[in-house]
Amino acid sequence: MNALKNPRILGTLAVLVVIALTPLAFGDENYIMRVITVGLCSAIAVYGMNIILGFTGQLSLAQGGFFGIGAYAVGLLTTDFDWSFWQAFLVGVVGTSAIGYLSGLIALRTKDEYFAIFTMAIGFIIFLIISRWESVTHAHSGVNNVKFPEAGDIVDFSNPTAMFYLVFVILLVCVYITYAIRRSSVGRTLLTIRTSEDLADAIGVNVGLSKQLAFAASAFFGGLGGGLYASVVGFIGPDAATVDKTFEFLMFILVGGMGTVAGPLVGTMIVTFLFEFFQDFQAYRFIVLGPVIIALVIFAPRGIVGYLGGFIDRRARKRRIGSIRTNGQSRSDGATHTNASTRAGTSADTATTTEEEK
Repeated sequence: MNALKNPRILGTLAVLVVIALTPLAFGDENYIMRVITVGLCSAIAVYGMNIILGFTGQLSLAQGGFFGIGAYAVGLLTTDFDWSFWQAFLVGVVGTSAIGYLSGLIALRTKDEYFAIFTMAIGFIIFLIISRWESVTHAHSGVNNVKFPEAGDIVDFSNPTAMFYLVFVILLVCVYITYAIRRSSVGRTLLTIRTSEDLADAIGVNVGLSKQLAFAASAFFGGLGGGLYASVVGFIGPDAATVDKTFEFLMFILVGGMGTVAGPLVGTMIVTFLFEFFQDFQAYRFIVLGPVIIALVIFAPRGIVGYLGGFIDRRARKRRIGSIRTNGQSRSDGATHTNASTRAGTSADTATTTEEEK
């Protein structure tokens, strides 16, 4: 119950409730529902980037590549090999996690800007394989007619609203995992690494293993979002795995707030709808969005959610200080009143004694 009094948790729940109710307003608008669902798929991948960047401070630029692996695994297995969606989805997520773990074994031997450059190279290699290996990935022809999830006669996931709620439920799990990690000893360990790797190593933290697991978790979320994206869109091409996709994810997390629970979701949905709003000016949209993002980085470097969280903390700190001062003043006034009463009583006793002596 105490958790529900936390403004951050209440704010996150409010965002989730608003998104959950969007089909009530746009259920008949298939295009809008598709845009929202695609945004949720991207948000899942951004939560993966939040673990490696927001918690450990490692800038991985391979997330777009992992997103593409998950998407192509589902797309190719359901079309070329006639697998069910769930079989392909499971293989895609596990395979992406394994590739992420193996990539991390090499990438995490580097640090700082070298790590960022190396992971960007990994993402670019993934994109080259997808865009050039025509006999397997169909290259620029892409993969069409990706299957929807199967649920027998219970739910028809070809319905945009049903697909929306499937992605939304998986997103809820990702949000809870992020919240649980942040509140756990694992999260505190990762945040210690972000603050200072030397300090973390000095207090006995296995820095290498922690970063390795964070990198694999990041890839896992990327494959999860990519696999769902392939089914939602129905067609995938090499654009799903470009380095540009990684920078889109990075933009989402910068706008929303790194290291926060609600930041990836808020940033993704805001920027996604801004992109849709400026789609008629797609070649020029960054001319408008670029200065906005730069302003956010300068004036709210922790993102929208981080800035609001800081504002809430400052208000709470002022209330605590005011309460302490008020209580201190009350105690001081009480002590003064007690001392005055004591002095008055002492004077009265002295006067009585003097009268008796007379």
